[in-house]
Amino acid sequence: MTAGRCAIVQTMQASSVWILGLRNLWRDLRAGELRLIIVAVLLAVAALSSVGFFADRLQAGLQRDARQLLGGDVVVVSDNPAPAVFVQQAQQQGLQTVATASFPTMARAAQEQGGASRLVALKSVDPGYPLRGVLHLNQGPGQPDLEVRAIPERGHAWVDAPLLEALGLKLGDRLLLGDASFHISHIIAIEPDRGAGFMSFAPRVMINSADLPATRLVQPASRITYRLAVAVQTDAGRGAQRAAQDYLGWAQELAKSLHGVRVESLESGRPEMRQTLDRAEKFLSLVALLSALLSAVAVALAARAFANSHLDASAMLRVLGQSQRRIALAYVVEFVSIALAASAAGVLLGWAVHHVFVWLLAGLVESALPAASLWPALFGMGMGLTLLLAFGLPPVLQLAQVPPLRVMRRDLGALKPASWLVLGVGVTGFAALLMVASRDIKLGLIAVGGFAVAVLLFAGLAWLAVKLLRQVVNEATAPRWLVMATRQVSAKPVYAVVQVSSLAVGLLALVLLVLLRTDLIASWRKATPANAPDRFVINVQPDQAQDFQAALKKAGVHSYDWYPMIRGRLIAVNGKAVSPEDYEEDRAKRLVDREFNISTAETMPDHNQIVGGRWQAGEQGAISMEEGIAKTLGLKLGDTLRFDIGGEENEARITSLRKVDWSSMRANFFVIYPVQHLDNVAVTYLAAYRAPDIKGFDNALVNEFPNITNVDLSSTLAQVQQVMDQVIRAVEFLFGFTLVAGLVVLFASVTGTREERAREYAIMRAVGARSGLLRQVQSAELAGVGLMAGFLASCVALAVGWALARWVFDFEWNVLWWVPLVGALAGALLAWLAGWWALREVVSRPVMITLRQAAE
Repeated sequence: MTAGRCAIVQTMQASSVWILGLRNLWRDLRAGELRLIIVAVLLAVAALSSVGFFADRLQAGLQRDARQLLGGDVVVVSDNPAPAVFVQQAQQQGLQTVATASFPTMARAAQEQGGASRLVALKSVDPGYPLRGVLHLNQGPGQPDLEVRAIPERGHAWVDAPLLEALGLKLGDRLLLGDASFHISHIIAIEPDRGAGFMSFAPRVMINSADLPATRLVQPASRITYRLAVAVQTDAGRGAQRAAQDYLGWAQELAKSLHGVRVESLESGRPEMRQTLDRAEKFLSLVALLSALLSAVAVALAARAFANSHLDASAMLRVLGQSQRRIALAYVVEFVSIALAASAAGVLLGWAVHHVFVWLLAGLVESALPAASLWPALFGMGMGLTLLLAFGLPPVLQLAQVPPLRVMRRDLGALKPASWLVLGVGVTGFAALLMVASRDIKLGLIAVGGFAVAVLLFAGLAWLAVKLLRQVVNEATAPRWLVMATRQVSAKPVYAVVQVSSLAVGLLALVLLVLLRTDLIASWRKATPANAPDRFVINVQPDQAQDFQAALKKAGVHSYDWYPMIRGRLIAVNGKAVSPEDYEEDRAKRLVDREFNISTAETMPDHNQIVGGRWQAGEQGAISMEEGIAKTLGLKLGDTLRFDIGGEENEARITSLRKVDWSSMRANFFVIYPVQHLDNVAVTYLAAYRAPDIKGFDNALVNEFPNITNVDLSSTLAQVQQVMDQVIRAVEFLFGFTLVAGLVVLFASVTGTREERAREYAIMRAVGARSGLLRQVQSAELAGVGLMAGFLASCVALAVGWALARWVFDFEWNVLWWVPLVGALAGALLAWLAGWWALREVVSRPVMITLRQAAE
């Protein structure tokens, strides 16, 4: 019986804890005392989950589209038709195969149609193509695209639209390729495995592989790329997926023993626009991280203000017989309920917001993105709970320790700083979740670690400034409002330090994002400016160089890249012969197995950057290497390289390393000799320029110099610039989250001691201070705190921004001397505006009402 009564009592106590906690929650919601906490958690979870949903779907979409871009799950690339053993092994494992062959050649119109010619990328395909994705074909203006998984009929050709315009042809006309004539039946709108090589910029012509011999274009010396695509059935199960992985391992081992054969897979593929999307995803992650960090500060400030306002109510609960345990559990119920509700709302808002990202970035992934997994939602809920329990609950739990005697003595039971253990556990858990959310170890360490160091730095400098404040202000000569504001700040040094530190953290995030956004967007714009070259012309002969440049100038092209172009094969490093077998990495094997594009220039290209060594104009026996290829081949400054250039051996020493942005639309080279020319080597010239707006200019240039290869990059450049615009819009959209979170921090830091200020001002007014003087004191105090916070935040933002720019985003960082000055003024203005809005009625509140409330 006793045990049964104990169980009933325990059940009643447990239910009363829930009732008490939910009743407190309802009362505090109606009073608006939880508004800031809920908004802060909502913003943090919404920012993190929106980026999480987007990144989750984007990654799945890129993996899917990477297989389409690759052409299959595994692709065997070779200089000759793939050995039959590759096909036999695939068939034994139940995998599909399809073969293609591609190479550059000249296509031309019939003489009666003008006889114009154009360099094209010819591709012959076997039945079954494409294994991954679908072809989009167009039958003419105004006609909808057709989605097909088929190949051209015998005697038919499918072509890119720019080829028809260049040759003056239309659908139904004949296209001449070598000795064969083809009927143009369709226009290619989308080719899933187009790839991103240099020749992919030339117009595509696709024919049936059975028609290739009739063209007589395949000769013993032809440079043809053969691709054998291997893939599982689209509806295959996990067993077939494992078979594809087994085939990949087998093919890679076999390829090591074969010359001119390599194996590509999803891991080794390089999807188009990946570098831009990586940067955008990192920046979105940074914005989400900063939103979460700001929200943590806002929750901590708002929770402490909440706890201060509930001291008297907690003391009354103790008087009425409530135990410390029940009071603590009631507040746990209240705050866990808030965390769950705000986190769920944040996840829903994040789900809605991520659709805006998908809309803003439409087109970067060709078709609809796969559905998101459940992970971002679970992570968002976990982050919201951790945020509130780590930063919101510790000060609130102290309410359970308020002594009952506070009902009579208001000086008892004041809040104490949270214990280092509780705070340390919460902050460590929160930091661990932020590291997971960053998806990049460098980004996470710099952002989280930088803010942790910044908080300590802000607190230390603010403490020093408060100590010096009374000594700097001469009370005998200073205005009365300044003297009173100085006394207000210096009388409560701990509060002043907390306020300056919290304001500085909020301003740090805002200043950092403004600077990074500006420089990041500038670096993207710089890579593909509006006047970027859209034509690359190669194979200009030395005796044509002067006439070719004159033709450009006559057409109004005065700014262009002009470089000698030399083909050379690396044959020795430091006197030791090299071969593909000396390297393990596939890219290194390919580089050694083919010829480099080499150039000469006394003046270093202005779009390159020296990152090691020194460029000495006119230095004989010296070369400048691109840093990426040097790292791939294990080369360093001082190494001596020997090249075979047209049968002539040339030896030179690496004297400088250059950083090259391969995503830019400029002429770039792996190797440059810092001299005007090399003796006894065959050379052609390369030109890169923006084509003039003259109809027929390209055809006229090709007719005047029939041997040149003119590559039109206008559509590619337009696509790249469109991508930049889309990414920038997405970045700016999420930037609004952090802006709001920063304003919440400002509001929370100013309103944290609202009632305490009201009591102090009421006492001052009771002894004769005018409302105008108190407004001046309030403005001076807020502006001074904001001025210092803005200055400190801007200085730290420059340091953190430099680290992020160098080690995470990889772009040039410009340190602007005036940023701390502007940051200080902006901080003063924002703090004053937030204080004016939050405290606008404190100064004018009737003295008797304030004093009566303080005495109750």
